[in-house]
Amino acid sequence: MTDTLDRAKTGTVHQAVDDLLSRLEGRDALLGIIGLGYVGLPLSAAAHRAGFRVIGFDVDESKISQLMAGRSPVGTVPDPVVEGMRADGRFSATSDVQRLREADALIICVPTPIDRHRNPDLSYVVATAEMIATVLRPGQIVVLESTTWPGTTDEVVKPILETTGLAAGVEFLLAYSPEREDPGNPNFETSTIPRVVGADDDHSRRGAELIYGAIVERIVPVSSTRTAEAVKLTENIYRAVNIALVNELKLIYGKMGINIWEVIDAAKSKPFGFQAFYPGPGLGGHCIPIDPFYLTWKAREFEVPTRFIELAGEVNADAPREVLNALLLAMGSRLRKSLAGSRILLLGLAYKKNVDDMRESPSLKILEELEAMGAQVEYFDPHIPVIPRTREHAALADRRGIDWSAETLAGFDAALICTDHDNVDYQQLVDQIPLVVDSRNATRGVTRNMDRVVLA
Repeated sequence: MTDTLDRAKTGTVHQAVDDLLSRLEGRDALLGIIGLGYVGLPLSAAAHRAGFRVIGFDVDESKISQLMAGRSPVGTVPDPVVEGMRADGRFSATSDVQRLREADALIICVPTPIDRHRNPDLSYVVATAEMIATVLRPGQIVVLESTTWPGTTDEVVKPILETTGLAAGVEFLLAYSPEREDPGNPNFETSTIPRVVGADDDHSRRGAELIYGAIVERIVPVSSTRTAEAVKLTENIYRAVNIALVNELKLIYGKMGINIWEVIDAAKSKPFGFQAFYPGPGLGGHCIPIDPFYLTWKAREFEVPTRFIELAGEVNADAPREVLNALLLAMGSRLRKSLAGSRILLLGLAYKKNVDDMRESPSLKILEELEAMGAQVEYFDPHIPVIPRTREHAALADRRGIDWSAETLAGFDAALICTDHDNVDYQQLVDQIPLVVDSRNATRGVTRNMDRVVLA
């Protein structure tokens, strides 16, 4: 151990680390990607495409079976891509922890949720680090991608890994590179989105640069893991605050009879000083509803108030309630009906358009609230024909969406648009249902019966 500490002080690394950097530079390394969901699987595909060999690890045996059969469990990675990865022998999926010992790089892509008190839940990160510690060997690099508070890599992951007696920056390398994915965006995918990489020593930073420099078109090195962790939080806090702003403006302008979407479309014609954000029924996805509270939690340690972030959280948390109120008022004023006993079609379960991702989707909360108010609710989502099991909404599991037809639509009293998928016939929706409450401006192209539409 004394020799290890001496080498850490002098910056001397184990020969195995030098060998690792050589293999990474030649793309002869084996990458172990832990977590094969919406982040890990696209990263696996991009790394495979860059020429690396990849082991994908997940504790979900059903995912492993699907992948090894050439089928994708994630809608953003098509089946033919998985089949091609598997067929050439450079990709395998496993739930066997011992196989991670073979990997040169171990990249952690696991969830970082919050609890009901909005405190960070690092249980997945901690469990993964403890698992890696059972197989860690000299000459590996560990990279955390999960969004978290500044200091997690150094204060949480590093001490767990160093219980092995190996020193970070000496026998193994440690870095942080925040995931950047935008499911459903046709203009960007994993390899075309610039990647921030941060580490607390030069060799670890170099290792991360070699990995991501091969996978993506551009890397952005920063001076430390803390800086890289702060970058991701800043990106998502920026979005959360601006979404809260337009949700509040929607309420104000709505009272004035002004269409918020028309205002935003006109404002974005300004070529400087304005970026368009749009209102909706609430925040969804794994990032924006959660990430800001990782910083508010950490800020308490430094006795710094986070009033702006917390206020944005309150406004966004109220968004589903405002949409429900709009539906309730429209039912009374337009149809002279209450929600109780009425048949309501909820359009869209995904948290954003053109994806099958329901994580933190406000649609699920809205569906449950409508039923609690006595409404008979059914849903349609072309990307989610059956509701999968979730921890927070287990009672909704296995419910099927309606079959889309003029006849089935005609049986509803009202529709509530929560997700503006492109492959939906909004004109037919408006033609067949007497009231359509639109929280996404999805009906902007409708030309008939627009008197039936209420923007919410």
